[in-house]
Amino acid sequence: MTAETTSIDTLVIGAGQAGVAMSEHLSNAGVPHLVLERNRIAESWRTGRWDSLVANGPAWHDRFPGMVFDDLDPDAFAAKDRVAAYFEAYARQIAAPIRTGVTVSRVERHQGRAGFTVETDQGVFEASRVVVATGPFQRPVIPPIAPKSETLVQMHSADYRNPEQLPEGGVLVVGAGSSGVQIAEELQRAGKKVYLSVGPHDRPPRSYRGRDFCWWLGVLGEWDAEVARPGREHVTIAVSGARGGHTVDFRRLAQQGITLVGVTEAFDGEQVTFKPDLALNLARGDDNYLSLLNAADAYIARNGLDLPEEPAARDVLPDPDCVTHPLKTLDLRAAGVGTVIWATGYEVDYRWLNVDAFDANGKPRHQRGVSKEPGVYFLGLPWLSRRGSAFIWGVWHDAKHIADHIVTQRKYLAYQGADERNAAAGTSRRDATADDSRIHPVSETGVL
Repeated sequence: MTAETTSIDTLVIGAGQAGVAMSEHLSNAGVPHLVLERNRIAESWRTGRWDSLVANGPAWHDRFPGMVFDDLDPDAFAAKDRVAAYFEAYARQIAAPIRTGVTVSRVERHQGRAGFTVETDQGVFEASRVVVATGPFQRPVIPPIAPKSETLVQMHSADYRNPEQLPEGGVLVVGAGSSGVQIAEELQRAGKKVYLSVGPHDRPPRSYRGRDFCWWLGVLGEWDAEVARPGREHVTIAVSGARGGHTVDFRRLAQQGITLVGVTEAFDGEQVTFKPDLALNLARGDDNYLSLLNAADAYIARNGLDLPEEPAARDVLPDPDCVTHPLKTLDLRAAGVGTVIWATGYEVDYRWLNVDAFDANGKPRHQRGVSKEPGVYFLGLPWLSRRGSAFIWGVWHDAKHIADHIVTQRKYLAYQGADERNAAAGTSRRDATADDSRIHPVSETGVL
C-alpha cells in the first residue's frame, strides 16, 4: 500500500517559538504552509528544562509583538510552563496550521524537479520550501573529559529537574552560564555542598538605574549587533530571572557557601583538575559588567534622562578564599561529591537534513537564515542575523525576513514570459467559447 503524500508550498519543521513566529509571517503573507512538531507546541520549555526555570528576560521584553502576558507584571519573569502556554495561546490566536506528534526523519531535494521530499512517521510530504525551526538546543553536549565511573552520577543540565532527584552528597556544576549558575545556587540553597566551575563569561547587571539589562542592550544597539566580537562567539551570559531576578555575582555566591573553581580541565578517575584561570575569568566578567554600566551612564548623560544614580552597583566584594587560593585539584570521593552536572551547552543535529546546506564542520551555511541550498531556511539559531536572534523577540523579527524572502521567490517563480502568457490567453479564450454553449439561466432553486 503506497503511503499518502501531502503537498504544501512551505513546510516548517518545529513548533517552538521559531516555528510559531514563522507561521504568523507566512500566514500574513498568504503563503500556504504547514508546521510539523514531533511533540507539543513549545515542548522544550515544558520538559527540556529544570522545574524552577523562568525566562531570563522580563515579560514586557520576552514576547512577540502580537500578545502580552496579560496575567503577569510587565517586569516579572515568566515561569517555563507559562512561557509554553503563551506560545500555545499565540498559535491559537493566529490559527497556525500546526500538526503535533509528527517526527521528521529525512528531508531530501528532488532530482530533476523543484522542491523537497520530507519523510515522517505520519506519511510523506512534498514541499517547495523547508524552514528548519528546530532551534539550537538539540543535542546536549557532555565533553569527552567526562570520567568513566560507576559510582559518580553524571547528567547534563537538560536532564536536571530539582535537588530532590540527586543522591546524597555534594555536586560539581561544570559551566557558569545562566543555566549552571541558577542550578548551582538552587542546589546550594537546598543544602548541597556545591563546587561551581567558572569559565569565560559575560556578566551584565540584571538591572541598572531603574532599567533591566534587556532595555540597556536595546537602546545601546547591542541586541542588533550583527557580528560577535572575535573570540567572544561562544562566551556564555551569566544572568538570572530567578526569585524575581538578580545580578549574578560570583563572589556573593562564594559568600553563600559555593566553592568557585576554574575551568574543568581533566579527570583521572574521580580526581578532577582545574585550570588556574578562575581569577582571570572573574576579572574579565567584571570588566564586561562595568563596561555596560559605563555605556549606560554615557547614554543617560548624552540623552538627558532622569534616571536615579546607583553608585552601589560599582561596589566589588573582596575576593573569597576560593579565589585567592584556588583549588587546582579535587578528589570528588574525599570531598563527598557524588554528582557532576554538565551545564556545557548544546549542539545542533541535522543528520536528518540531506541537503547541501552545511560547511565542513556540519554548521549551516546561510545569510540571515537563507541557506546556501535554495529553498532551505534556518530560523532560531544564535547570531542568525544579530545578537538577539535566539531570543523570543529576536526570532520573530528574523522570521519576518525569511517570510519576505519566500514571498519574493514565489513572485519570481510565478512570472510568465510572453510566450507563456499568450499560450495561457489562447487557452482561456477556447475554454470560454466552449463554456458558452453550456450556459443556462439559473434560479435560486436550480436550472430554469
